[in-house]
Amino acid sequence: MRAYERLLNYVKIYTASDADGEKSPTTARQFDLANLLSDEMKALGISDARVDEHCYVYGTIPATPGYETRPAIGFIAHLDTTPDFCGEHVNPQVHGHYDGGDVALGGSGRTLCAEQFPHLAKLRGRTLITTDGTTLLGADDKAGIAEIMTLAEELLKGDRPHGKVCIGFTPDEEVGCGAGLLDIPAFGADFAYTVDGGAENEIVYENFNACAADFDVSGFNIHPGSSKDKMINAALVAMEINRMLPEAETPRNTELYEGFFHLTEMKGSVESAELHYIVRDHSSGRFEARQATLRQIEKRINEKYGAGTARLTIRQQYRNMAEKIEPHMHLIEFAKEAIRELGMEPDVSPVRGGTDGAELSFRGLPCPNLGTGGYAMHGPYEHITAEGMDAVVQVMLGILKRYAESEGQKFL
Repeated sequence: MRAYERLLNYVKIYTASDADGEKSPTTARQFDLANLLSDEMKALGISDARVDEHCYVYGTIPATPGYETRPAIGFIAHLDTTPDFCGEHVNPQVHGHYDGGDVALGGSGRTLCAEQFPHLAKLRGRTLITTDGTTLLGADDKAGIAEIMTLAEELLKGDRPHGKVCIGFTPDEEVGCGAGLLDIPAFGADFAYTVDGGAENEIVYENFNACAADFDVSGFNIHPGSSKDKMINAALVAMEINRMLPEAETPRNTELYEGFFHLTEMKGSVESAELHYIVRDHSSGRFEARQATLRQIEKRINEKYGAGTARLTIRQQYRNMAEKIEPHMHLIEFAKEAIRELGMEPDVSPVRGGTDGAELSFRGLPCPNLGTGGYAMHGPYEHITAEGMDAVVQVMLGILKRYAESEGQKFL
């Protein structure tokens, strides 16, 4: 079965996670796909396939006899879809022999436009898979799941020598909880790749350092007719705090390695106000400097209006995995070679976000990210091609081939 055929089945299973969920998984519906995948793996011949109580799926393909000393390589994708756009009742549309032009998305009134998405011209002649315009597609990351399952089916034919291969599917990646409860010793890999990116030639091993920063502002509310030098309008103080940040350092004005302060939510009155930011930078030094800027703003506001007017809370989220990958650059070099073998040029670029691989890398499992062949994730314009998915399967096979041929090389 081709990967896209699996994708068409998986996307119909509703698996959105919940940012406000307090359990793992944050939504029980993720078990629907997890259990299906475990059963499918067992049917393929993966005898140890299982789902744990937190909705993590595990399975192992033993090394080909004679290749047991090669590194154990893992491939990981996530079960959930973003809760930020409708992921229920997905009705994928398949456009054979795509002509590279605009595509009407069902009867929704939305159109996938080549002007907005210039890469569409490069997809001409392929089998394009889109939404019907009313939901997301769910290729993030059910495409990664489908590609890993197709890889497993190919390996289990027994025609390709390989070391131990470890398969893992995680819940709750979209709400930042995907890697926290993965049992790395039970997973059994020496190195791994998440399959959760963009184009099929993409390799990512640099991501943002990230934190959340919240300002709680306390005002002093008295009658405006007698408030001279007494009133502290919390809403105005909140606006003042935001003005103290560099105006140009927002997501709209930055790209590539440039970091930012991103105001995600604000609310307030004279009495109290809140500002919620996410803070990002690839450089650990600049990341620390951004946090120092926020602390200095808190200090200045409290000096101006009185102690306790502004209260800053910083919560660390994830770190740049580059420092954990760079001692193991064979992960990147083998992926590059596998991509070039297919006639593509590797696109090695920093991701302006985070991945499960970042947390896993800091937990001791070096884990860069591969593309899935998908585009425009998290909304109604999400799309992917069957041929792009086929290429990702071949990239993974190419990586395993290189580790199989690595007898005598030291990686650990």
